[in-house]
Amino acid sequence: MAYLQSKQYMHRDLKTSNLLYNNKGYLKICDFGLARKLSNQAKAYTPTVVTLWYRAPEILLGCDKYSQSIDMWSVGCIFAEMLLKQPLIQGKSETEQLDLIFRLMGTPNEKNWPDWKNLKYAKNLQFNQYIGNRLHEKFPKTIISEKGLNLLEEMLLLDPNKRISASKALNHEWFKESPPPQSLDLMPTFPSRNEAPRELKKAKFNKD
Repeated sequence: MAYLQSKQYMHRDLKTSNLLYNNKGYLKICDFGLARKLSNQAKAYTPTVVTLWYRAPEILLGCDKYSQSIDMWSVGCIFAEMLLKQPLIQGKSETEQLDLIFRLMGTPNEKNWPDWKNLKYAKNLQFNQYIGNRLHEKFPKTIISEKGLNLLEEMLLLDPNKRISASKALNHEWFKESPPPQSLDLMPTFPSRNEAPRELKKAKFNKD
């Protein structure tokens, strides 16, 4: 993601099913059908992007002049899903998704997201008032350390202007804790199904 952001690209559909892990230990991002390069001008983009459960709150509120921070929200949702073994926020509609986001992270206000009232749908919808974020309830220290939780919070900040970038996330203190990130040659690998011995393939073909 840091590489994509350095090249001024937005993926706009990050989710677990668009991450591929191959048998040699490589993790790859796929499906760039919705990807766009950021324009130097104040350009409006379509708000109908990103799968619902990974969609940033500014898009759900009708923002069409968003930035790469929408991808970092998705990264935060993926990070949380890896810890929970299930999607973090599973709304059945855009309105329900927003309510679940605010229930988890607190309802926006002038302090935590100063410009949110100017967004298209913020003026027409009434939201329940939730105070503060509840990530610490969902992610106790038995699941992730305090620094790890802080990184997750930085990814899931409501205000897109305050959300952490990929390059800054890579330098977060969490990655300096033990155990350290593994080098590529130590990542788990497994045999490819397409690389079975010729004799085994031939025997299977003859049997079929």
